[in-house]
Amino acid sequence: MIYEPTQADSALLQDDLLTRGVMFRRIIAWVLDAVLIALLCAGAWTFLVFFGVLTLGLGFPLLGLLPVIPVLYHWLTIASAMSATPGQAMMGLVVRRNDDLGSPTPLQALVFTVLFYVTVALGVIWMGVALLTVRHRTFHDMLSGLVVVRARALTPPTVFWNMPPGGASPV
Repeated sequence: MIYEPTQADSALLQDDLLTRGVMFRRIIAWVLDAVLIALLCAGAWTFLVFFGVLTLGLGFPLLGLLPVIPVLYHWLTIASAMSATPGQAMMGLVVRRNDDLGSPTPLQALVFTVLFYVTVALGVIWMGVALLTVRHRTFHDMLSGLVVVRARALTPPTVFWNMPPGGASPV
């Protein structure tokens, strides 16, 4: 008896290729993004404090805008052509629409970002959900219609394992 792969088997294989190792990479990307956001906030805080001193205190209320920096960081980088935060890009990840793997719309990126901060505020329950879903999607992934996948899995290979460098050789 010969096993014939079904369409469901090929879909599971594609999901595995897209999401293999994504959980660990997302955690490392989150740490990298947290460091970058901290550096951005430190720079903005320093600038705003100097600005506040120069304006004799009139600029100090602008320090209240610092919490907007992380939201803008995530939203604008995910909505960009890169479709990933810098931390995700360093880890070889991209954010895509779940239905057709296209780039997310700015509205989807905003919903993704807002829901990300809501789920982070709720605690680590969002990580537990990712362990149980097929594409390792978290709450904010599912509610925004997005998925985080490996960038290399979206591009076809340039050579195959049995081809010599430079393509096939004439026989």
